[in-house]
Amino acid sequence: MTWETVPLGTLATLNPRGQNNQITATFLGMADLAEDGKTSQGVQLKPEDLKPGYTPFRNKDLLVAKITPCFENGKIGQASIPTDQGWGSTEFHVVRPDDARINRRYLLHFLRSPVVRASGQIRMTGSGGQRRVPADFLRQLSVPLPPLAEQRRIAAILDEADAIVRNSQMMLDSATSVITSGLGDSILLTPDVEMRPLSDFIDPARPLTYGILKPGPDIDGGIPYIRVADMDGVGIRLAGVRRTTPEISKQYRRSQLKRGDLLMSIRGHVGRLALIPEEIDGANITQDSARIAADGVRPEFLAVWIRSQQSQRWMARHTKGVAVRGINLGDLRNLPTPVVSEAEQNRIAAVAREFAEARLTAARRLDRARALFASLQHRAFRGEL
Repeated sequence: MTWETVPLGTLATLNPRGQNNQITATFLGMADLAEDGKTSQGVQLKPEDLKPGYTPFRNKDLLVAKITPCFENGKIGQASIPTDQGWGSTEFHVVRPDDARINRRYLLHFLRSPVVRASGQIRMTGSGGQRRVPADFLRQLSVPLPPLAEQRRIAAILDEADAIVRNSQMMLDSATSVITSGLGDSILLTPDVEMRPLSDFIDPARPLTYGILKPGPDIDGGIPYIRVADMDGVGIRLAGVRRTTPEISKQYRRSQLKRGDLLMSIRGHVGRLALIPEEIDGANITQDSARIAADGVRPEFLAVWIRSQQSQRWMARHTKGVAVRGINLGDLRNLPTPVVSEAEQNRIAAVAREFAEARLTAARRLDRARALFASLQHRAFRGEL
């Protein structure tokens, strides 16, 4: 089905002005617009608190982040605030649709579509980290315009699919939260429990170490190496893993990974942990993470302990630096670690596996939900729904 396409500038008012400054309004900063398009409730500002340059908008207007990387990352949403009027970041474009011609939810889904975001990136002006989507891009943007009833039907389908994605993400976040912050509390430490340094539980043949200093460019068919950015707090995002040359990896063979190793971030976000799966056995790591090869203790138990609040607090006290904070390997070797029975280790490991399986199920559900939404989004504006 072929629909008429109409410039957005004829369907909506862009960056409208003329707002009454004499009433209490809601302020939304860039951080108040999430990458999934949801806005927070913001903060209430009295007239005397308003600053020159704030962007005026009304409740239910569409807000489009114009600066990189916010635009690329999906900070495009519909304002949902407790007041009728609002003020926003100077880096927002405001789109106020003509409700007699275009459905707001339909237009929001169109603006958030990958093809529009990719086109906006091409049209950005400026340089470096200050590139912005110009207002003319939105004004001239061609919008497919089916009848209003069809727009509402499409918007309802995409809203429902989007809700499935959000619910799936919540399930994944919940399972991840339990693994990363809750399981450590299930380790029962008695007053007389023996505590030893972490180094006592590391394979002496594969000592605690960091990895490659300069891995170089990503090489097709090279040796995979894991960055902190590849760690999601529980596992490894395999899709984003980069590869270095065999020669560079060989220079740092001391830091090669084996299945069951633990990998911990030691720079920037200290304490992020991942259990190494079979798929990346033989991979390497960077200087921002440390390999922990467990010996005489179950790695699943050790992971739970390192993620515990007690261990995280200890590492926070030993984290140093200003611009880039990190923990030294010498300090990490001294992390107090409990000596517990094999039965207790097995109990903790079983609980950890149960939640890991729940998280994996949630992650797979989220992948399916995202694929469904992407398919519907692709078909929606081509008249194929």
